[in-house]
This record gives sequence, structure tokens and C-alpha cells, in this order.
Amino acid sequence: MENQEEFLEFAISKFLKFGSKRFTLDDLAHEMGISKKTIYRYFTSKEEIVQESLKYLLAKVKNEITRTLEKEKNNPIQGIISIYRIGLNNLKKFSPSFLMGLKKYYPVANELFNEFRANVIHNRVLGLLQQAQTKGQIRQNVNLALTSHIYLNRLEYMLFSNNNLFDQYTSSELLEHLIINNLRGIATKSYVSKLS
Repeated sequence: MENQEEFLEFAISKFLKFGSKRFTLDDLAHEMGISKKTIYRYFTSKEEIVQESLKYLLAKVKNEITRTLEKEKNNPIQGIISIYRIGLNNLKKFSPSFLMGLKKYYPVANELFNEFRANVIHNRVLGLLQQAQTKGQIRQNVNLALTSHIYLNRLEYMLFSNNNLFDQYTSSELLEHLIINNLRGIATKSYVSKLS
């Protein structure tokens, strides 16, 4: 295995598509044209591969969010919309079985995902909501922490709860109805027309 980054990217793409439990190391080795023995030279277990490949994906998403927020630094609400646009574009690659498999079989990887959601998504979004409220873009009487928990947190569970909403709606429709409409509901009258 010459390039560990390529390996992790390939592994996470397969885990996301088929589920981390269902897609085996035999499948991974076969599709990459390498032996399981080669894989075990670099990783001690499938659990480590799931963790490292998820860590690789989350780092890419975090970097994309950071770059996007730098462009939107003067408009916190557009920054929030951008975060969720990135999130939805990445979540649509997930099979529901991937998230369930993390929760059931890979607790360390599941904790990585939960920490990412809490630290990178929830804390950043809450910070942006606070900036927007300070700038007069969000009404002063809005409880931002509660709003964030009710409308903006744990989006992946809403998307995959009974049906995969990505099978029924486009990412743009989901962004509009799950994020932008909720932001319109808390925005000041003077800012509502600027939301797109």
C-alpha cells in the first residue's frame, strides 16, 4: 500500500456506501487489489481502519467548512447555510446503515463522529448564531442554544430516521426546508429578504 491517504479515502467511500459492518476487509482487499496481509501491515484491525478512514473524512469536511467560513466571515447566517450545504452534500453519501453500524459496532468511531458534530458543527453554528444576533440579523428574543438543539442539531438522524430523505428530495430542497426556513423564522424583518 503506497498511499495511505488513498487507502483511507477508498475505505471510507465503501463504508459509507455499504455500511462499515457489511463491507469486510476481504471486500476491501479484493477491490483494492491487495492482500489482507498488506492491510494488516498498516492497521491492527478493521475497527482501526473504520476510525482512521472516518477521521480522514471528517478532517476533509472540517477543512472545507473552515475555508468556506473564511469567505463568509462578514455574514454569519450565510456561514451557517454554507456549513449545512457542506454537511448535506457529505451526508447524502452516507448509507443509513453506516451510522447505525458506527453506533452498534464501532463505539470509538461513533464517538469521533459525535465529537465532530458537537465541536465543529454545533459549537461553530451556535457561535455564528450569536454573531448574527449581535449584528441584528436574528431577533433578540430568540434562545439560540435551544434553537440550535431543536432545529439544527442531529440533522443526520432526521434525514435517515424512517426513510432516507435523500431518496425523496434534492440536497437543495432539504437545505431550504430544514435550515433556511428555520433561519427565516428567527431572523429580523430587515434581514429575512437577504436569506437565500
